[in-house]
Amino acid sequence: MNKSKLAVLLPLILVFVSGGMLGAFAYRLYSVPTAITGCGTGGPPSARPSPEEVRRKVVADLSSKVKLDAEQAKQLNANMDETHVEFDALREKYKPEWDALNQKREALTEKQRPEFEAIRSSQTERIKAILHADQRPLFDAWRTDRERQRKARDQHKKE
Repeated sequence: MNKSKLAVLLPLILVFVSGGMLGAFAYRLYSVPTAITGCGTGGPPSARPSPEEVRRKVVADLSSKVKLDAEQAKQLNANMDETHVEFDALREKYKPEWDALNQKREALTEKQRPEFEAIRSSQTERIKAILHADQRPLFDAWRTDRERQRKARDQHKKE
């Protein structure tokens, strides 16, 4: 291969490879699961899996990784049933204390609410002060949407 062809081909290969590496890095950067969302897309948090879904996943994982036979899988399921009953008993034992703590937490939250709202309002006014006039309606729309999402999330928590 002569020098002129090599001089053209080498930069093209270098650009192609560096673009692939940059694309792979960007994909990895933006698709990494987060602790908040639980998924890599940045979408809404996924719902907590049901106990049955957890059980199926654990049994499937152990069956494939540890190579459980049918009898061991049956014993694993029995063990998980027993553990589930023990956890339920423990939750029931401490339920009155948890209920009392939750009532105190709710009362404290209501007590703090005016201060929270004052801080939130102050923040909003400081943000509006740095925005241009044409940006303020967009900011207000964004805030309205965020407030709607927050109320929906709070309502979901109460259910």
